[in-house]
Amino acid sequence: METRKLRKERIGVVVSNKMDKSITVQIVRRVKHPMYGKFVKRTSTFMAHDESNDCNIGDTVRIMETRPLSKNKCWRLAEIIERAK
Repeated sequence: METRKLRKERIGVVVSNKMDKSITVQIVRRVKHPMYGKFVKRTSTFMAHDESNDCNIGDTVRIMETRPLSKNKCWRLAEIIERAK
């Protein structure tokens, strides 16, 4: 019996939901500058699959890695952690 590898998970904020069954999630991480030591914000955006179209802009969500669903989409919505206020 083969064991599956753990899938990557990320937590981020929905910045766009204008597409059908797709959302854009922005993930912010803080990295230390190699020379100056100051912490700098770095952002990444991921397209994720939202089957039921229930995410709104500003929601905090957890996405998980999956097989490629389209040219840009290889993540899917795992859960909505917090709704936008």
